[in-house]
Amino acid sequence: MNLLALLLIGFAAAPLAPVAVGVNRKGSSLVLALVPLGLTVWLATLVPAALSDTPPGLHVPWVPELGIALTLRADGLSMLMALLITGLGTLIVLYAGDYLKEHPRLGSFQGWLLLFMASMLGLVLADNTLLLFVFWELTTISSFFLVGFQSEEAEAREAALRALLVTFLGGQALLLGLLLMGWVAGTATLSELHAAGPALREGPLALPLLLLVLGGAFTKSAQVPFHFWLPGAMAAPTPASAYLHAATMVKAGVYLLARLSPALGGTEVWQGTLVSVGLLTMVGGALLSFGFTDLKRVLAYATVSALGTLVLLLGLGTAEAARAMVAYLVAHAFYKGALFLMAGAVDHGTGTRELPRLGGLWKALPFTGTAAGLAALSMAGVLPFFGFIGKELVYEASLHAPGGWGLAVGVALGFVLLVGTALRVGVRLFLGLPREGGQGAHEAGPALWGPALLLAVCGLVLGLMPGLAEPLLARAARDIAGPEGTPAPLALWHGLTPALGLSAASLGLGAGAFALRVPLRRTLSALHLERWGAERLYHLSISGLMRLADVQTRVLQNGSLHRYTFVTVATLVGLLALVLVSRVRWIEFPREELRLYEAVLLVLLVVSAFVAIRMKSVLTAVIALGVVGLSEAMVYVLLGAPDLALTQVVVQTLTVILFALVFSRFPVPAHREDQPRRWDALLAVAAGGLITWAMMNITAQPRHTELAAIYAARSAREAHGLNIVNTILVDFRALDTMGEAAVLATAGLGVYLLFRKPRQRRRA
Repeated sequence: MNLLALLLIGFAAAPLAPVAVGVNRKGSSLVLALVPLGLTVWLATLVPAALSDTPPGLHVPWVPELGIALTLRADGLSMLMALLITGLGTLIVLYAGDYLKEHPRLGSFQGWLLLFMASMLGLVLADNTLLLFVFWELTTISSFFLVGFQSEEAEAREAALRALLVTFLGGQALLLGLLLMGWVAGTATLSELHAAGPALREGPLALPLLLLVLGGAFTKSAQVPFHFWLPGAMAAPTPASAYLHAATMVKAGVYLLARLSPALGGTEVWQGTLVSVGLLTMVGGALLSFGFTDLKRVLAYATVSALGTLVLLLGLGTAEAARAMVAYLVAHAFYKGALFLMAGAVDHGTGTRELPRLGGLWKALPFTGTAAGLAALSMAGVLPFFGFIGKELVYEASLHAPGGWGLAVGVALGFVLLVGTALRVGVRLFLGLPREGGQGAHEAGPALWGPALLLAVCGLVLGLMPGLAEPLLARAARDIAGPEGTPAPLALWHGLTPALGLSAASLGLGAGAFALRVPLRRTLSALHLERWGAERLYHLSISGLMRLADVQTRVLQNGSLHRYTFVTVATLVGLLALVLVSRVRWIEFPREELRLYEAVLLVLLVVSAFVAIRMKSVLTAVIALGVVGLSEAMVYVLLGAPDLALTQVVVQTLTVILFALVFSRFPVPAHREDQPRRWDALLAVAAGGLITWAMMNITAQPRHTELAAIYAARSAREAHGLNIVNTILVDFRALDTMGEAAVLATAGLGVYLLFRKPRQRRRA
């Protein structure tokens, strides 16, 4: 129950955040930060158990028939992600309290931040595929509100919508993939999927299943060609950007791939797709970071590059690559979190994030500059930072992979560009010549530079003492790649190896890329990549969708009630005809004599219907429809269904009364079209004929079906009712009945709003 309590505390804190801010605005961030801090300490006590072969877990059946259960599990990989989520969450909550201290909706922001943290925590602890998907979508929704928090700005609204659409579509693909996976494997428990690995990798559904899962992971973790939404999400306040990029949302797709690697990995499609997409994303993201001057956007593209590196390592599928992946994930969380928080402090102290306008900020921002310098050195992979260890492990895994030196050279190109980016954002910004944007710069309070400095120092401490993280990282790597071929422990120095040579070369060439930053930016600007990339396709899709919606609105929603009815009935006829045509068969009508009273009743039905459509008087037409309804009730009586007949009489009587009252309130139109509409007549005949044909098909089917027997057997025993029709409506299909009741209530509300007096409408 410890894991469930962790989640409940996280979700309970979210709605209480606005209350805490309202009670004590200045001290609220300290109080709210106690929640993620307490969760971090609690998780730390569970680390020894997570490192064992029987990690802590929880299983509570939810919908056993569908394989849905509240199943939680904290193994090494989950624990590593959970500690990053809550640990960085503590610092981000503190940072946000000072960064947005003047914002009127600080409480709302802190609430969404805590909800996002709890959702991510549930995602990494979930051991059921459908439960994981629930938390997956919760992160999508909460991140939408974080990115679009400054809703008064059009850029923030557009960025939030873009992130929502891309990740939501990926989420739908993921849902289909998870459902297929559960169906093929026979289980929805993540920790049991590896046993069904052969069926998942080699079955007839292996390729579509894999592509659907990759679609969800690639959209969430901003892989090419879905990378464009992530830099746009920089419209979010800096605390949200730092949290999303350092350890949470964008790492969710990487975590999913790591979690499913034992079940889906090892195939040529898996390896080829992940390695190629990851390498393209790594190099492309690092290159695109040179095309921008906004500090947060530059860091965002560097994050895209790092995510590509993690995906590439997962594609390699070796134990060495798994160790490199978890090490680089931790290194990235520390240095990228510090750099994003530094960007917010610089923006707060100078009023701008434009790199060409900033320089020589060390004297004005010494603590922020120290944090930025340490984080940038770790990002560049300089000895003795943990980023150096992570980069060396990436090189080693690449050199020992099937691609060998060719793959390592591609990885080196990405690291060269990242080194240049690190020098741009963490060194030149503070050690370069003073610029006009730095005039009047001042250091912010400890709440703004303290979290960044702490994260940067953590990167240095872990580099000097990697043994502190070795047990957890080793277990996480084992959860990804399995126990076979466990690599050697982490170490700062591996000797004079080819990886060390590549690392040193990337530093030197990265300095050259930094020196050529201006020509690179001009070249990228001249290429106009935004005109040809995925972002352009996204904008074209959205504009096309809006044009289609505009055309549909003009055609279908032009204010004509007649057209609404015509389109609705025509759609019904088309769908019904499609089904009937595909299953055409002759129907043998029952050979029974037509009795006199049946013939009279039939004539009455036809005449009443004809009068209803020919009468110009609305009241006369309504009465004629009433006669049609009462004639139908007589049919029920003759067929031995008095209960249906009574229902029909009551409903028809009320319908006639309501119609008469409603139509009496309608204004008399100045112009009435008296010419009969031929298309209306054809549609009416087609609708009546098809419905008759469908009813004849239905009645020709065997009456004693298996479903009928089930209803008859279970109505009295489980629903405690002897009337099978009633138990079907009230018990077995209660949701349908509730939906119909909701439709009637909505229609009634619409009628009430329609007939309110003009004064009431204006007041509303």
